[in-house]
Amino acid sequence: MKRRRGFLRVLSLSSVATASVLTAVVSSNAGASSGGLAKGAPVKIGISLSLSGDFSADGQAFQQGYELWANDINKAGGLLGHKVQLDIVSDASSPTQVVTNYQKLISVNHDNLTFGPFSSLLSLPAAKAAARYGYALIEGAGGAPSVFQVGLHNLFDVSLPVAGDLLPFAKWVTSLPKAQRPKTVAYVTSNDPFTEPQVTSIQGMLSKAGIKTVFNKVFPAEVTDYTSIADSVAAAKADVVVLGSVDVPTVSSFMQAFEQSGYNPKAMIATGGPDQGTTFLKAVGAKNADGVMVPNAWYGASANPLSKKMVAEYIKKYGGTAAGVSSDVVEAYSVGEVMAAAVKATGGFNNAAIIKYLHSNVTLMTAQGTVKFNNLGENVNPTAFTFQWQGTKFLQVNPIGDPNTVKILYPKPVWGK
Repeated sequence: MKRRRGFLRVLSLSSVATASVLTAVVSSNAGASSGGLAKGAPVKIGISLSLSGDFSADGQAFQQGYELWANDINKAGGLLGHKVQLDIVSDASSPTQVVTNYQKLISVNHDNLTFGPFSSLLSLPAAKAAARYGYALIEGAGGAPSVFQVGLHNLFDVSLPVAGDLLPFAKWVTSLPKAQRPKTVAYVTSNDPFTEPQVTSIQGMLSKAGIKTVFNKVFPAEVTDYTSIADSVAAAKADVVVLGSVDVPTVSSFMQAFEQSGYNPKAMIATGGPDQGTTFLKAVGAKNADGVMVPNAWYGASANPLSKKMVAEYIKKYGGTAAGVSSDVVEAYSVGEVMAAAVKATGGFNNAAIIKYLHSNVTLMTAQGTVKFNNLGENVNPTAFTFQWQGTKFLQVNPIGDPNTVKILYPKPVWGK
Protein backbone atom coordinates (compact mmCIF):
# COMPACT_ATOMS: atom_id res chain seq x y z
CA MET A 1 0.00 0.00 0.00
CA LYS A 2 1.73 1.97 -0.53
CA ARG A 3 3.32 2.51 -0.83
CA ARG A 4 4.40 4.46 -3.00
CA ARG A 5 7.00 6.46 -5.92
CA GLY A 6 10.35 9.26 -8.17
CA PHE A 7 11.42 10.18 -11.61
CA LEU A 8 12.65 7.58 -14.08
CA ARG A 9 14.45 10.03 -16.31
CA VAL A 10 18.13 10.79 -16.02
CA LEU A 11 18.24 14.35 -14.75
CA SER A 12 21.05 16.45 -16.10
CA LEU A 13 21.95 17.57 -12.62
CA SER A 14 21.80 14.11 -11.14
CA SER A 15 25.42 13.27 -11.92
CA VAL A 16 26.43 16.29 -9.85
CA ALA A 17 23.94 15.51 -7.12
CA THR A 18 25.01 11.90 -7.19
CA ALA A 19 28.34 12.97 -5.90
CA SER A 20 26.13 12.10 -3.46
CA VAL A 21 24.17 12.48 -0.33
CA LEU A 22 26.37 9.77 1.17
CA THR A 23 29.66 11.63 0.92
CA ALA A 24 28.05 15.00 1.58
CA VAL A 25 26.97 14.05 5.07
CA VAL A 26 30.34 12.67 6.14
CA SER A 27 32.57 14.89 8.25
CA SER A 28 35.18 13.64 10.69
CA ASN A 29 35.22 17.02 12.42
CA ALA A 30 31.47 17.32 12.93
CA GLY A 31 31.28 16.27 16.57
CA ALA A 32 30.93 19.79 17.94
CA SER A 33 28.01 20.63 15.67
CA SER A 34 26.12 17.36 15.80
CA GLY A 35 23.22 18.31 18.04
CA GLY A 36 24.76 17.42 21.38
CA LEU A 37 25.98 13.94 20.50
CA ALA A 38 29.28 13.07 22.10
CA LYS A 39 32.16 12.38 19.75
CA GLY A 40 32.02 8.76 18.63
CA ALA A 41 28.47 8.19 19.89
CA PRO A 42 26.07 6.58 17.40
CA VAL A 43 23.04 8.44 16.07
CA LYS A 44 20.00 6.31 16.84
CA ILE A 45 17.05 6.25 14.44
CA GLY A 46 13.76 4.87 15.76
CA ILE A 47 11.56 2.95 13.34
CA SER A 48 8.34 0.98 13.77
CA LEU A 49 7.72 -1.56 11.00
CA SER A 50 5.10 -4.18 10.20
CA LEU A 51 7.28 -7.25 10.64
CA SER A 52 4.15 -9.32 11.20
CA GLY A 53 0.46 -8.91 10.44
CA ASP A 54 -1.26 -7.70 7.27
CA PHE A 55 1.62 -5.55 6.02
CA SER A 56 4.46 -7.88 6.96
CA ALA A 57 5.80 -8.38 3.41
CA ASP A 58 5.97 -4.63 2.89
CA GLY A 59 7.40 -4.03 6.36
CA GLN A 60 10.19 -6.50 5.73
CA ALA A 61 10.98 -4.87 2.37
CA PHE A 62 11.10 -1.49 4.11
CA GLN A 63 13.54 -2.94 6.61
CA GLN A 64 15.77 -4.02 3.72
CA GLY A 65 15.69 -0.49 2.29
CA TYR A 66 16.48 1.16 5.61
CA GLU A 67 19.31 -1.27 6.29
CA LEU A 68 20.82 -0.82 2.81
CA TRP A 69 20.88 2.93 3.36
CA ALA A 70 22.36 2.63 6.86
CA ASN A 71 25.10 0.31 5.58
CA ASP A 72 25.98 2.78 2.83
CA ILE A 73 26.07 5.72 5.20
CA ASN A 74 28.20 3.88 7.73
CA LYS A 75 30.65 2.74 5.06
CA ALA A 76 31.07 6.40 4.14
CA GLY A 77 31.74 7.42 7.75
CA GLY A 78 28.27 7.94 9.18
CA LEU A 79 26.11 11.02 9.63
CA LEU A 80 28.37 13.92 10.54
CA GLY A 81 30.91 11.39 11.73
CA HIS A 82 28.42 9.40 13.82
CA LYS A 83 27.62 5.81 12.92
CA VAL A 84 23.93 5.18 12.26
CA GLN A 85 22.20 2.71 14.55
CA LEU A 86 18.71 1.62 13.48
CA ASP A 87 16.34 0.90 16.36
CA ILE A 88 13.64 -1.17 14.62
CA VAL A 89 10.62 -2.57 16.47
CA SER A 90 7.56 -4.41 15.16
CA ASP A 91 4.08 -2.89 15.25
CA ALA A 92 2.32 -6.03 13.96
CA SER A 93 0.51 -3.79 11.42
CA SER A 94 -1.48 -2.23 14.29
CA PRO A 95 -2.29 1.53 14.46
CA THR A 96 -2.45 1.25 18.25
CA GLN A 97 0.90 -0.49 18.56
CA VAL A 98 2.61 1.96 16.22
CA VAL A 99 1.76 4.82 18.61
CA THR A 100 3.11 2.88 21.58
CA ASN A 101 6.27 2.10 19.63
CA TYR A 102 7.12 5.69 18.71
CA GLN A 103 6.39 6.91 22.22
CA LYS A 104 8.86 4.33 23.54
CA LEU A 105 11.45 4.93 20.81
CA ILE A 106 11.52 8.64 21.63
CA SER A 107 10.84 8.91 25.37
CA VAL A 108 12.39 5.67 26.64
CA ASN A 109 15.00 4.67 24.06
CA HIS A 110 15.89 8.34 23.46
CA ASP A 111 16.43 7.84 19.74
CA ASN A 112 17.69 10.97 17.98
CA LEU A 113 15.62 10.72 14.80
CA THR A 114 12.60 8.81 13.50
CA PHE A 115 11.73 7.19 10.18
CA GLY A 116 8.19 6.23 9.26
CA PRO A 117 6.37 2.88 9.17
CA PHE A 118 4.66 1.29 6.17
CA SER A 119 1.19 2.41 5.00
CA SER A 120 -0.99 5.48 5.35
CA LEU A 121 -2.96 3.62 7.99
CA LEU A 122 0.06 3.61 10.29
CA SER A 123 1.88 6.76 9.16
CA LEU A 124 -0.74 9.18 10.47
CA PRO A 125 -0.84 7.87 14.07
CA ALA A 126 2.95 7.55 13.98
CA ALA A 127 3.35 11.18 12.90
CA LYS A 128 0.95 12.34 15.60
CA ALA A 129 2.97 10.49 18.22
CA ALA A 130 6.25 11.95 16.94
CA ALA A 131 4.74 15.45 16.82
CA ARG A 132 4.10 15.39 20.56
CA TYR A 133 7.85 15.29 21.06
CA GLY A 134 8.68 17.74 18.26
CA TYR A 135 10.24 15.02 16.09
CA ALA A 136 10.30 15.03 12.31
CA LEU A 137 8.82 11.88 10.80
CA ILE A 138 10.06 11.21 7.27
CA GLU A 139 8.26 8.32 5.57
CA GLY A 140 7.86 6.71 2.17
CA ALA A 141 4.50 4.94 2.20
CA GLY A 142 1.92 7.23 3.72
CA GLY A 143 0.67 9.38 0.86
CA ALA A 144 -3.10 9.19 1.34
CA PRO A 145 -4.97 12.52 1.33
CA SER A 146 -6.35 11.80 4.82
CA VAL A 147 -2.81 11.68 6.19
CA PHE A 148 -2.07 15.25 5.14
CA GLN A 149 -5.47 16.80 5.70
CA VAL A 150 -4.70 16.77 9.42
CA GLY A 151 -2.07 19.46 8.80
CA LEU A 152 0.83 18.02 10.80
CA HIS A 153 3.96 20.16 10.38
CA ASN A 154 6.41 17.36 11.20
CA LEU A 155 5.36 14.81 8.57
CA PHE A 156 7.14 14.38 5.24
CA ASP A 157 6.42 11.76 2.56
CA VAL A 158 9.22 11.27 0.01
CA SER A 159 6.93 9.37 -2.38
CA LEU A 160 4.12 10.18 -4.80
CA PRO A 161 0.81 11.36 -3.25
CA VAL A 162 -1.66 8.58 -3.95
CA ALA A 163 -4.52 10.66 -5.35
CA GLY A 164 -2.83 10.90 -8.76
CA ASP A 165 -1.52 7.34 -9.02
CA LEU A 166 -4.14 5.98 -11.45
CA LEU A 167 -4.49 9.03 -13.70
CA PRO A 168 -1.98 7.84 -16.36
CA PHE A 169 -3.88 4.55 -16.58
CA ALA A 170 -7.22 6.37 -16.94
CA LYS A 171 -5.77 8.63 -19.64
CA TRP A 172 -4.55 5.60 -21.57
CA VAL A 173 -7.92 3.83 -21.36
CA THR A 174 -9.87 6.89 -22.49
CA SER A 175 -7.40 7.60 -25.32
CA LEU A 176 -8.01 4.25 -26.99
CA PRO A 177 -9.94 4.35 -30.29
CA LYS A 178 -13.62 3.75 -29.64
CA ALA A 179 -13.52 0.36 -31.34
CA GLN A 180 -10.76 -0.81 -28.95
CA ARG A 181 -11.89 1.01 -25.85
CA PRO A 182 -13.31 -1.21 -23.10
CA LYS A 183 -17.03 -0.88 -22.63
CA THR A 184 -17.36 -1.85 -18.98
CA VAL A 185 -15.36 -1.52 -15.76
CA ALA A 186 -15.51 -3.03 -12.27
CA TYR A 187 -14.20 -1.12 -9.25
CA VAL A 188 -13.46 -3.01 -6.06
CA THR A 189 -11.37 -1.58 -3.23
CA SER A 190 -10.47 -1.90 0.39
CA ASN A 191 -11.56 1.08 2.47
CA ASP A 192 -7.88 1.68 3.23
CA PRO A 193 -6.88 5.39 2.94
CA PHE A 194 -4.22 4.41 0.38
CA THR A 195 -6.49 2.54 -2.01
CA GLU A 196 -9.92 4.15 -1.95
CA PRO A 197 -8.85 7.68 -3.06
CA GLN A 198 -7.00 6.21 -6.04
CA VAL A 199 -9.98 4.20 -7.25
CA THR A 200 -12.57 6.94 -6.81
CA SER A 201 -10.36 9.54 -8.50
CA ILE A 202 -10.73 8.01 -11.99
CA GLN A 203 -14.36 6.89 -12.00
CA GLY A 204 -15.73 10.14 -13.40
CA MET A 205 -13.08 10.22 -16.11
CA LEU A 206 -13.89 6.71 -17.35
CA SER A 207 -17.62 7.32 -17.14
CA LYS A 208 -17.36 10.43 -19.34
CA ALA A 209 -15.52 8.31 -21.91
CA GLY A 210 -18.56 6.03 -22.14
CA ILE A 211 -17.14 3.18 -20.05
CA LYS A 212 -20.01 1.79 -18.01
CA THR A 213 -19.56 0.82 -14.36
CA VAL A 214 -20.99 -2.68 -13.86
CA PHE A 215 -19.59 -3.30 -10.37
CA ASN A 216 -18.51 -0.93 -7.61
CA LYS A 217 -17.78 -2.13 -4.10
CA VAL A 218 -15.78 -0.94 -1.11
CA PHE A 219 -14.95 -3.71 1.35
CA PRO A 220 -13.58 -3.43 4.92
CA ALA A 221 -9.80 -3.55 5.25
CA GLU A 222 -10.26 -6.28 7.85
CA VAL A 223 -11.54 -8.77 5.25
CA THR A 224 -9.26 -11.79 4.88
CA ASP A 225 -11.37 -14.06 2.64
CA TYR A 226 -11.95 -12.35 -0.70
CA THR A 227 -13.55 -15.27 -2.51
CA SER A 228 -17.18 -14.10 -2.44
CA ILE A 229 -16.23 -10.54 -3.41
CA ALA A 230 -14.00 -11.74 -6.24
CA ASP A 231 -16.71 -14.10 -7.46
CA SER A 232 -19.13 -11.15 -7.63
CA VAL A 233 -16.62 -9.17 -9.67
CA ALA A 234 -16.15 -12.13 -12.01
CA ALA A 235 -19.92 -12.48 -12.45
CA ALA A 236 -20.11 -8.86 -13.66
CA LYS A 237 -17.73 -9.79 -16.52
CA ALA A 238 -16.30 -6.27 -16.84
CA ASP A 239 -13.72 -5.58 -19.53
CA VAL A 240 -11.52 -3.79 -16.96
CA VAL A 241 -10.91 -4.46 -13.27
CA VAL A 242 -9.56 -1.70 -11.03
CA LEU A 243 -8.58 -3.30 -7.74
CA GLY A 244 -7.80 -1.20 -4.67
CA SER A 245 -5.28 -3.41 -2.88
CA VAL A 246 -2.45 -2.78 -0.45
CA ASP A 247 -0.56 -6.06 -0.61
CA VAL A 248 0.32 -9.18 -2.58
CA PRO A 249 -2.06 -11.60 -0.80
CA THR A 250 -5.10 -9.50 -1.72
CA VAL A 251 -4.21 -9.34 -5.42
CA SER A 252 -3.27 -13.00 -5.47
CA SER A 253 -6.62 -13.99 -3.94
CA PHE A 254 -8.61 -12.03 -6.52
CA MET A 255 -6.54 -13.38 -9.41
CA GLN A 256 -6.95 -16.95 -8.21
CA ALA A 257 -10.71 -16.54 -7.87
CA PHE A 258 -10.94 -14.99 -11.35
CA GLU A 259 -8.98 -17.84 -12.88
CA GLN A 260 -11.09 -20.49 -11.13
CA SER A 261 -14.29 -18.90 -12.39
CA GLY A 262 -12.98 -18.63 -15.95
CA TYR A 263 -13.06 -14.84 -15.92
CA ASN A 264 -10.26 -13.03 -17.74
CA PRO A 265 -10.59 -9.23 -17.98
CA LYS A 266 -9.05 -7.42 -20.92
CA ALA A 267 -7.15 -5.20 -18.48
CA MET A 268 -6.46 -5.39 -14.76
CA ILE A 269 -4.70 -2.86 -12.55
CA ALA A 270 -4.14 -3.13 -8.81
CA THR A 271 -3.06 -0.22 -6.62
CA GLY A 272 -0.56 -2.30 -4.65
CA GLY A 273 0.96 -5.77 -4.86
CA PRO A 274 2.22 -6.13 -8.44
CA ASP A 275 4.95 -3.60 -7.59
CA GLN A 276 6.50 -6.01 -5.09
CA GLY A 277 8.84 -7.65 -7.59
CA THR A 278 9.86 -11.23 -6.87
CA THR A 279 7.40 -11.47 -3.97
CA PHE A 280 4.52 -10.92 -6.40
CA LEU A 281 5.86 -13.30 -9.05
CA LYS A 282 6.36 -16.08 -6.52
CA ALA A 283 2.84 -15.63 -5.16
CA VAL A 284 0.94 -15.64 -8.45
CA GLY A 285 3.30 -17.27 -10.96
CA ALA A 286 4.97 -15.48 -13.86
CA LYS A 287 2.38 -16.65 -16.40
CA ASN A 288 -0.49 -15.32 -14.30
CA ALA A 289 1.31 -12.02 -13.70
CA ASP A 290 1.57 -11.43 -17.44
CA GLY A 291 -0.40 -8.29 -18.34
CA VAL A 292 -1.24 -7.17 -14.79
CA MET A 293 -0.62 -3.46 -14.17
CA VAL A 294 0.13 -1.26 -11.17
CA PRO A 295 0.64 2.50 -10.66
CA ASN A 296 3.90 3.74 -9.17
CA ALA A 297 6.70 6.23 -9.71
CA TRP A 298 9.77 3.98 -9.71
CA TYR A 299 10.96 0.65 -11.04
CA GLY A 300 14.14 -1.35 -10.84
CA ALA A 301 15.36 -0.36 -14.30
CA SER A 302 15.22 3.36 -13.53
CA ALA A 303 18.08 5.27 -15.18
CA ASN A 304 18.53 7.49 -12.11
CA PRO A 305 22.21 6.92 -11.06
CA LEU A 306 21.30 6.81 -7.38
CA SER A 307 18.69 4.17 -8.13
CA LYS A 308 21.10 2.11 -10.22
CA LYS A 309 23.60 2.13 -7.36
CA MET A 310 20.98 1.05 -4.82
CA VAL A 311 19.62 -1.69 -7.08
CA ALA A 312 23.11 -3.07 -7.67
CA GLU A 313 23.73 -3.21 -3.92
CA TYR A 314 20.37 -4.89 -3.34
CA ILE A 315 21.07 -7.58 -5.93
CA LYS A 316 24.56 -8.16 -4.50
CA LYS A 317 23.09 -8.73 -1.04
CA TYR A 318 19.78 -10.45 -1.78
CA GLY A 319 20.16 -11.78 -5.33
CA GLY A 320 17.57 -11.61 -8.09
CA THR A 321 17.15 -9.03 -10.83
CA ALA A 322 16.30 -5.34 -11.05
CA ALA A 323 12.69 -6.20 -11.93
CA GLY A 324 12.44 -8.18 -8.71
CA VAL A 325 13.27 -5.26 -6.40
CA SER A 326 10.22 -4.13 -4.44
CA SER A 327 9.34 -0.44 -4.66
CA ASP A 328 9.16 -0.53 -0.85
CA VAL A 329 12.93 -0.88 -0.77
CA VAL A 330 13.60 2.34 -2.68
CA GLU A 331 10.94 4.22 -0.74
CA ALA A 332 12.68 3.37 2.52
CA TYR A 333 16.13 4.05 1.09
CA SER A 334 14.97 7.47 -0.11
CA VAL A 335 13.73 8.32 3.39
CA GLY A 336 17.29 7.87 4.60
CA GLU A 337 18.69 10.01 1.80
CA VAL A 338 16.34 12.88 2.63
CA MET A 339 17.18 12.71 6.33
CA ALA A 340 20.90 12.60 5.52
CA ALA A 341 20.59 15.74 3.39
CA ALA A 342 18.67 17.53 6.17
CA VAL A 343 21.24 16.56 8.81
CA LYS A 344 24.07 17.77 6.63
CA ALA A 345 22.33 21.05 5.79
CA THR A 346 21.43 21.84 9.41
CA GLY A 347 24.72 20.62 10.86
CA GLY A 348 23.18 18.37 13.46
CA PHE A 349 20.28 16.28 14.72
CA ASN A 350 17.97 19.01 15.98
CA ASN A 351 14.48 17.99 14.86
CA ALA A 352 13.10 21.54 14.84
CA ALA A 353 15.89 22.60 12.48
CA ILE A 354 15.33 19.55 10.29
CA ILE A 355 11.60 20.30 10.03
CA LYS A 356 12.31 23.93 9.12
CA TYR A 357 14.83 22.89 6.47
CA LEU A 358 12.49 20.39 4.82
CA HIS A 359 9.80 23.08 4.62
CA SER A 360 12.21 25.52 2.89
CA ASN A 361 11.31 24.52 -0.70
CA VAL A 362 14.65 22.78 -1.18
CA THR A 363 14.85 20.14 -3.91
CA LEU A 364 16.68 16.95 -2.99
CA MET A 365 17.89 14.00 -5.05
CA THR A 366 17.11 10.43 -4.01
CA ALA A 367 17.19 6.98 -5.55
CA GLN A 368 13.46 7.37 -6.16
CA GLY A 369 13.86 10.74 -7.89
CA THR A 370 13.60 14.38 -6.89
CA VAL A 371 11.89 15.41 -3.68
CA LYS A 372 10.41 18.78 -2.81
CA PHE A 373 7.86 19.19 -0.05
CA ASN A 374 4.85 21.50 -0.02
CA ASN A 375 3.56 23.07 3.20
CA LEU A 376 1.70 19.84 4.02
CA GLY A 377 4.78 17.64 3.68
CA GLU A 378 3.74 16.05 0.38
CA ASN A 379 6.33 15.53 -2.34
CA VAL A 380 5.24 17.75 -5.24
CA ASN A 381 7.94 16.64 -7.70
CA PRO A 382 7.26 12.97 -8.59
CA THR A 383 5.61 11.82 -11.80
CA ALA A 384 2.94 9.11 -11.83
CA PHE A 385 3.59 6.12 -14.06
CA THR A 386 1.91 2.84 -14.88
CA PHE A 387 3.89 -0.40 -14.97
CA GLN A 388 2.98 -3.78 -16.38
CA TRP A 389 4.33 -7.27 -16.02
CA GLN A 390 5.15 -8.61 -19.47
CA GLY A 391 6.48 -12.09 -18.90
CA THR A 392 9.06 -11.73 -16.13
CA LYS A 393 9.82 -8.13 -17.08
CA PHE A 394 8.36 -5.21 -15.13
CA LEU A 395 8.00 -2.42 -17.70
CA GLN A 396 6.93 1.21 -17.82
CA VAL A 397 3.83 1.50 -20.04
CA ASN A 398 2.59 5.00 -19.13
CA PRO A 399 2.50 7.94 -19.49
CA ILE A 400 1.76 7.92 -23.20
CA GLY A 401 4.49 9.61 -25.20
CA ASP A 402 7.24 9.22 -22.60
CA PRO A 403 10.45 8.00 -24.29
CA ASN A 404 10.81 5.18 -21.75
CA THR A 405 7.26 3.91 -22.26
CA VAL A 406 6.68 0.61 -24.06
CA LYS A 407 3.44 -0.61 -25.62
CA ILE A 408 0.84 -1.95 -23.23
CA LEU A 409 -0.01 -5.63 -23.57
CA TYR A 410 -3.74 -5.35 -24.31
CA PRO A 411 -5.88 -7.35 -24.09
CA LYS A 412 -4.23 -9.09 -21.14
CA PRO A 413 -3.25 -12.73 -21.85
CA VAL A 414 -5.43 -15.48 -20.45
CA TRP A 415 -4.38 -16.59 -16.97
CA GLY A 416 -1.53 -19.06 -17.09
CA LYS A 417 -1.03 -18.86 -20.86
